[in-house]
Amino acid sequence: MKLGFLGNGNMGYAILKGLLDRGGLKPEETAVYDPAQAALERAQALGSHACASEEELVAGCEIVLAAVKPQYAKALFEKIGAAMSGKLLVSIVAGYDVASIRAALGVSDVRVLRVMPNTPAMVGAGVFGMDIHTDAKPEEKEAVAGWLGSLGIVEWVDESLFPVVTGLSGGGPAYVAMFIEALADGGVKFGLRRDAAIRIAAQTVYGSAKLVLEGGQHPAVVKDNVCSPAGTTIEGVQALEDGGFRATVIRSVEKSTLKALNLK
Repeated sequence: MKLGFLGNGNMGYAILKGLLDRGGLKPEETAVYDPAQAALERAQALGSHACASEEELVAGCEIVLAAVKPQYAKALFEKIGAAMSGKLLVSIVAGYDVASIRAALGVSDVRVLRVMPNTPAMVGAGVFGMDIHTDAKPEEKEAVAGWLGSLGIVEWVDESLFPVVTGLSGGGPAYVAMFIEALADGGVKFGLRRDAAIRIAAQTVYGSAKLVLEGGQHPAVVKDNVCSPAGTTIEGVQALEDGGFRATVIRSVEKSTLKALNLK
């Protein structure tokens, strides 16, 4: 099998499902191990092979993706270290740097590629921060970037910037979801049905993002183009500024980044 998942929680499942839904991999090319039976069953429901142990998965896969919580990472890496000899380990463990991964593995010939994903990967709109200094082979880098690139965008960054990638794109879906919910609440307050308000709010965020990503417009230009002189939108912009909107968003990324720096 080409890719094995050690852990099938929310993020592991999002990547697995995204890859299978979008043709990045065939179900029979993937395997999963998770100590939780429910997690294994949902992988099997996608057609992926369920393994009985970490060792079985590592033995049967060319590339292994570690998708466990940080508090379980050290014990996992220690357990699989010898079996990973000569293979590539892709780690999406938040806050666990390459040096710590290597120390826990305890073997010198394991190649490591650290990746920081986010949950919109499940719908093909993810962000994947990838360690530009990885020792993965060129063909391995190309393969993993191709798989993950089918689920969104890949950004190669220095590993020292992973905490801020965690704070920005890792936590970003939660911040944006709160914004969508708040926009919808505003619509409901003035008479829109809840389902319609949520669709309108979500599509507005989606369309605005496309103006930036596909239209090449700077966010400030998107904002200025909507703000007619003495119009309705500038009133709303002032309300956001009065509430410290920008400063609060920056602080949310800051707090999440600082937490990511201290996860180990």
